[in-house]
Amino acid sequence: MGEKYYLKISRASDLEDKKERIFFRFLEIFPGALSWSTLIFFILLSALKPVWVAIFIISFDLYWLVRTIYFSFHLRTAYKKMQEHEKIDWLKKVEKLSGFEKIYHLIVIPMYREPLEIVRETFKSLERTDYPKEKMMVVLSREERGGERDKTTAQIIQKEFANKFFRFLVTCHPKNLPGEIAGKGSNETWAAKQAKEKIIDPLKIPYENVIFSSLDADTVVFPKYFSCLTYHYLTIPNPTQASYQPIPLFINNIWEAPIFSRVFAFSSTFWHTMNQERPDRLWTFSSHSMSFKALVDVGFKLTNVVSDDSRIFWQCFLYYNGDYRTIPLYYPLSMDAIASKNLWQTLKNLYRQQRRWAYGVGEIAYSIFGFLKNKNMALKFRRKISLLSEAIESHWSWATAPLLIFLLGWLPLLLGGQEFNQTLLSYNLPRFTSHILTIAMIGIIFSIYFSMLLLPPKPPDFGRYKYFIFAIQWFLFPLMMIFFSAFPALDAQTHWMLGRYMGFWPTEKVRKQ
Repeated sequence: MGEKYYLKISRASDLEDKKERIFFRFLEIFPGALSWSTLIFFILLSALKPVWVAIFIISFDLYWLVRTIYFSFHLRTAYKKMQEHEKIDWLKKVEKLSGFEKIYHLIVIPMYREPLEIVRETFKSLERTDYPKEKMMVVLSREERGGERDKTTAQIIQKEFANKFFRFLVTCHPKNLPGEIAGKGSNETWAAKQAKEKIIDPLKIPYENVIFSSLDADTVVFPKYFSCLTYHYLTIPNPTQASYQPIPLFINNIWEAPIFSRVFAFSSTFWHTMNQERPDRLWTFSSHSMSFKALVDVGFKLTNVVSDDSRIFWQCFLYYNGDYRTIPLYYPLSMDAIASKNLWQTLKNLYRQQRRWAYGVGEIAYSIFGFLKNKNMALKFRRKISLLSEAIESHWSWATAPLLIFLLGWLPLLLGGQEFNQTLLSYNLPRFTSHILTIAMIGIIFSIYFSMLLLPPKPPDFGRYKYFIFAIQWFLFPLMMIFFSAFPALDAQTHWMLGRYMGFWPTEKVRKQ
């Protein structure tokens, strides 16, 4: 195996050395074991030491209240910065910079069974951007397994948009390639290699002068995105060793999405908006950008992983010995909320999407193993600990916090026995936790406020009552956090823990005509 063989690992079975394979398998088990142990421990302790659990519940709820307030301030600050960045004339600023005329954009859009109207809207948004089109190279990569429908969609898009950009390429990712997981990452890697071979290398464009953007097929790019991106690329130190993360707004179809889907679309938007305020703990998610040079240096995205969008950050972080970071752009682009043909299918798709996102917990094993194998990262100890602790804590709380907050408060009363139920603490526990959670509802008020600000214009056929529904929907949030956050996260972690590795589930895209 090569010197940096650990960059190409997707699971324990990829390792040849038995001891390394066992250790990596332990790391795969660790997150799920931690979450399940937490829940089982507190269930048992509720029966054995109900007073301890009651004190913990009160402390944990207070911690979560402070955390909610803290994140609300971050969300407010990030939202204000996003508003400011949307008003800036980035093209005017970037045209004054040395080297602007040398920069090209390579935009790769993997496609699998997306309806024509969704893909067309993505390309229309590229056409509407203010960045010079003679500097934009666009690749639409369909899947062979998508059949005639995807082939027809690609042909229509090519006919409509091929002459709109400097270069336009349609690729077809073959099915059943050895060692690949069929999904966005493998499709995108195929497209990027094809662009290198057929466009960038023949034109002899230096890789450091190409900014690579990975866009989902439903991504609507806001008008100044590439100008904003280019400005940041040309003004930060060592720009080739950085990823660039915009703010994903899941609002393309928000008016027609079911109520459960809307809540999670906005909560995901809020989480990623708030994370822009923590760049030291930020890694790539969904649609993002990076230097093409970095992509080539690490050997492109792995084709045998599910969570390729976050994996590429960790690949680069390890390859460059910790000298790699994610730059927050404070500039938005928009994507679809989960929607299907009926409510039941939407709920199933929402669960599957959350489980696929939570499956990124596998990055914990990958990063820890890489940290230990890369001996050149000793000087990056604090950065490693910061990123790793964020990854572990976020996945642990994703799977356990909703259950601890909304269910654990009742366990000491149910399991603590008659002696505990006669105590003053037993009497006041549900009341105290109820008061804390009521105060924490201020977070829901913030959510209602910011969700209204982010709403796109209301379609003419929607009445004003819809605004009222948008407000009251947030009071379903606690219940939904259990069934569509904790449960799918536990599900994903259990898959890793049991070695039942998942494939890539492509999100169904449906819009009303």
